[in-house]
Amino acid sequence: MSDNKHLTLDERRIIEKGINSGATKTSIADTIGKDNSTIGKEIKQHRKITYKCHFPLECVNYKHCKNGRACTAECEGYEPFKCTRRDRSPGACNGCAGYNSCRFTKYRYDAMAADHDYRTELKESREGINLTAAEAKSMSDIIAPLLRQGQSPYQILVTHPELGICEKTLYNYIDEGVFSVVGGIGNLDLRRKVGRKMSKKKTVAYKKREDRKYLNGRTYRDYKEFMNCNPNALVTEMDTVYNDVSDGPFIQTFSFKGTRFLMALLHDSRTAEEMKNGVDLLDDTILGHALFEKHVSVLLTDRGSEFTAADAIEVRPDETRRTRLYFCDPMQSGQKGALENKHEMLRYICPKETNLRGIGLVSQEALNLALSHINSAPLESLNGKSPLDFIEFLYPDLFEKLETFGIVKIPKDEILLKPRLLKRFVK
Repeated sequence: MSDNKHLTLDERRIIEKGINSGATKTSIADTIGKDNSTIGKEIKQHRKITYKCHFPLECVNYKHCKNGRACTAECEGYEPFKCTRRDRSPGACNGCAGYNSCRFTKYRYDAMAADHDYRTELKESREGINLTAAEAKSMSDIIAPLLRQGQSPYQILVTHPELGICEKTLYNYIDEGVFSVVGGIGNLDLRRKVGRKMSKKKTVAYKKREDRKYLNGRTYRDYKEFMNCNPNALVTEMDTVYNDVSDGPFIQTFSFKGTRFLMALLHDSRTAEEMKNGVDLLDDTILGHALFEKHVSVLLTDRGSEFTAADAIEVRPDETRRTRLYFCDPMQSGQKGALENKHEMLRYICPKETNLRGIGLVSQEALNLALSHINSAPLESLNGKSPLDFIEFLYPDLFEKLETFGIVKIPKDEILLKPRLLKRFVK
């Protein structure tokens, strides 16, 4: 068996040829002298989604569905689709005779793309320090005083296992100047205390290594391809609005592109779990499954860390698909321009650089009041109608759900788009 730890491009080409010919992972592994688990991991990690199944569930009976393909796991006709070639061995759809006619999710493995991705991941994994600036400062607060008391790195780590690093790593961090600014620790002058603020250049060096696998099959290019094939799919754009990143509150916003309607949910934190819970609330309680799947069949958002729980956002706990999530390109907020325009109206009531809780944004009730006024305002793009007028006329079932939640039409002469709208909620 090969002693080389890393697969080469030539070996990846052999893997691709093996997949094309329908060979098993074991036979591919024997050919290049690797363990079959190595081949399995390589294919699973670097195969790319080339087509996403359009059905809520991958059901083998979709051609003869009696329920209009409104799939649920409880449907008596539901029979999970199983593909040995895709899901077991070899693990990708290259070379499959039924590739063009298959309507289920498809994957392809490309040797050149896999090798490029691997080299990029390998390079990025070795760049910078696997710490945030805050974590470096926290570690420095423990290490610096003890070093000045004459303790060695070994003694410090024995006493403080919560630091979570080995002695060699600590020596490397000191040698590389990781703590030079945040704690004044260095090889030549351990007693020096640097009181200046960390420069932007230094801050960039501290970064957590990111796992971007959630972007696989969900880029803006994938979004454009999906919309070209499904031009009637209703798109909703999603983002987060806040003023104080450390304290919040955080507003999860949704712009229903077809109706220009702005929906928003209030959160106390900006985590992936909270944003997923917001989608759950919109799906389970506010709209209901049927209306959610109709009006939020596609979600488009930016690459903020709070939206990385892509699988949980797309699929319900019962494994039925409720939406498709796609991400804009980096630094391209204009790709979800409809939502950015709605944010401008939201900022009339919740201005930047203000204490949002201080002006009354303390509850979902207060946010619903703001949404009622925003969505009651006439828009030129709707020929003088408001989003709520539009929804009431075209989608009365959706309008009823929004009213039940607390978003109601405001008489035109009573619309107020100023911060004082929320003063009744100021404590």
